[in-house]
Amino acid sequence: MSATPSRTLPEARQWLREHLAQRKNPFNAIGHDAAARHIETLPGLDPETWAGHWLAGAEDFAARAAKAEENGDREDALENWWQAYQFAFLGRFPSPLHPAKLAAYHRAVEYFGKVSALEQTRVQHVEVPFAGRAGEGDVLRFFVARPPGEVTRPPVVMMWGGIDVWKEESYARGRPLRERGFATLHLDMPGVGQSPLHAGPDAERQWDPVFAWLRDQEDLDADRVAALGLSFGGYWAMKLAHTHRDRLAAAVNWGGGVHLTFQPDWQERSRQASSYLMDLMPARARLFGGTTFEDYVAHCPGLSLLDQGVLDLPSCPLLLVNGKDDRQNASADIHLALEHGSPKTARVFPGGHMGEGPVLPTVTNWLAEHLS
Repeated sequence: MSATPSRTLPEARQWLREHLAQRKNPFNAIGHDAAARHIETLPGLDPETWAGHWLAGAEDFAARAAKAEENGDREDALENWWQAYQFAFLGRFPSPLHPAKLAAYHRAVEYFGKVSALEQTRVQHVEVPFAGRAGEGDVLRFFVARPPGEVTRPPVVMMWGGIDVWKEESYARGRPLRERGFATLHLDMPGVGQSPLHAGPDAERQWDPVFAWLRDQEDLDADRVAALGLSFGGYWAMKLAHTHRDRLAAAVNWGGGVHLTFQPDWQERSRQASSYLMDLMPARARLFGGTTFEDYVAHCPGLSLLDQGVLDLPSCPLLLVNGKDDRQNASADIHLALEHGSPKTARVFPGGHMGEGPVLPTVTNWLAEHLS
């Protein structure tokens, strides 16, 4: 489908400038100067124009990367493949709701493969069978990045993002954890990327083959595994903390919903959240295989952990963090969660969705305490 842009082109450029200056999503790890030039020359917001503009930049970097590889310059090739991937990711941002954006997504996955092949620390791409139902996929894809140096049987932090930040994007966020001696495992949450199933009340079954795979890895410590979900993905970390508590040493819900977020009145209030550039509701609806606000609202109440009875179950050690002024996911869900189940750790930061300030260091330190 082709969603109507929610901003004018000048408004979108200003949103992009501000997010680039503050290194906010989708500009967490892109080259500043090249991104700034492409913002100023962005010709339009319709999916074909948007995808084509960013993908042209990606292809320029890909050509430089291929040339560097021919010349035997690994570092230059790695940096250019990294930028090629970042620009292709922007081409599909926030979600491949149009064939042009889907093509950009496939290119981003391809370029990320080039990045991971050249990284100094090992990145292992994995495919395992998935026992899907009718209409679901039969393969689950993820990748694992080892920490630098000689680390024997490191603990593992499983990471995933939300409706627009997928496993390839979570790789950069995992760098501080790898520097602390942890391996990071990256996969897509249900309904996005290469996940084999849509979101739903029991989609946490997607993680069962991941835990089974980890138990078979002699060089990874399957007894020290944590779940870190970002944005909407924090919901799945929260659920796994209860449903798979015997397999997790810790879990972090960073900005995800619990119950209030999934109610129709919140969705009505958040459908034009200023923290989002475009296509928030179509991207959300895609989690369930839909395309409209009505599709999303019809399905999302079924995710409520309160109504499912999950919140009152015991959990592994659980950290909840968010920005107090989040307009995408209700920060009040943190307070609700504290009224149920096992005791939890919580931190509310200034700012909007996912918070501002030392959020990532706070999360990293908390995970280190529970995995070391």
